Amino acid sequence: MSSALKTPPSVTARSLLSSPEVRRAFSFFEKNATAITDEQVHICSIPATPFGERERAEYLAQKFSALGLTDVEIDEEGNCLGLMEGSSQSPLIVVSAHLDTVFSQGTDFNVVRAGTRLLAPGIADDGCGLAALIALGRAIQTEKIRTEGSILFVGTVGEEGEGNLRGVRYLLTRGRWASKVEAFLSFDGPGVDRITNRALGSRRYRVEITGPGGHSWGDFGLPNPVHALGRAVAKLAGYPLPREPRTTFNVGRIEGGTSVNSIPEKAAMDVDLRSGVDAELRRLDSFFRRAIRQAADEENANRRPGDPLLELKVELIGERPSGETPADSALVELAMEATRVLGVEPRLDQSSTDSNLPISLGIPAITLGAGGTSGSSHTLAEWYDPTDRDLGLKRALLAVLGVVGLARDI
Repeated sequence: MSSALKTPPSVTARSLLSSPEVRRAFSFFEKNATAITDEQVHICSIPATPFGERERAEYLAQKFSALGLTDVEIDEEGNCLGLMEGSSQSPLIVVSAHLDTVFSQGTDFNVVRAGTRLLAPGIADDGCGLAALIALGRAIQTEKIRTEGSILFVGTVGEEGEGNLRGVRYLLTRGRWASKVEAFLSFDGPGVDRITNRALGSRRYRVEITGPGGHSWGDFGLPNPVHALGRAVAKLAGYPLPREPRTTFNVGRIEGGTSVNSIPEKAAMDVDLRSGVDAELRRLDSFFRRAIRQAADEENANRRPGDPLLELKVELIGERPSGETPADSALVELAMEATRVLGVEPRLDQSSTDSNLPISLGIPAITLGAGGTSGSSHTLAEWYDPTDRDLGLKRALLAVLGVVGLARDI
């Protein structure tokens, strides 16, 4: 790591705050607020559905090249990368935001302005993060900030839903930079107080139950896949949640059947299980898998003699590791001090982000809000307000420069 991280974080943050080049970069964020917002609007108008991020990645690659980054590429997984070289390649910090949204093909991604608010699917998650990524690079380049270490800018794929962190997983385990990354910072959503240093683990399943199907009257008594799923959902809803740690479950999608008077041949659902502690997640996971099996068995037990059994298929479609970058680690303390020197009280947080993966690999990692405010995330009514966005960008600049260090003339 750089010498900056060997200095007390409070000293590092205040030293950076007083440096002329950092003050110029702060002014850049303020003066270019409208241009940064316009960039965000353009990014968000480029569709980026799950496993369909290519067009947005190509646009980001163009921006990285225009910033003078080197080694610009779209890797085999679809991530967009560009290197801002310092005096040395080490320390190397990844600064990232995710390209994908949760929304399916055919979604209208055009941005509507309503006063200070921007309305569009994915405008905050993670449109504001991608805008922050470009703004940070532009400020460093425009104000000619020279660093000791290097910064790898990355737009990742597959952060949301069934993407299962495939982008950052590839980046840090199989990509060309995998063994060289020494710190990781991602932008995800708005805000300036939040510092996500704890990774929220999750397990996600697709459950499919199939049977013979038939007429609702004439074949009544045949085992019903939808009824079996209903039993399973009821069992899951009755899970004895602990007071601590926070633990959640959600049936996010359910489908099956063809008409009101037909016994379905198939029914399926997607289930999300989460907990702040890995041991509790394992308990919830075991309960869920037992509940599904019991629900299918109960529905089968009520069938008529000679009727075929329901068949159950349970597929793990996502698994996110848990873990923590300790609150007393140099990176977290640096981010906290960078927040405080801007007059904001920092708040440590637990969430599921791209940082889950580097944390699980032992790489110091945090996720920061990119400034501004938002609401209705993951819905078609999602909105973002860029008011005071510059605070988030300033904080990020201090944190990144605190890791790589400013290059000094000898």
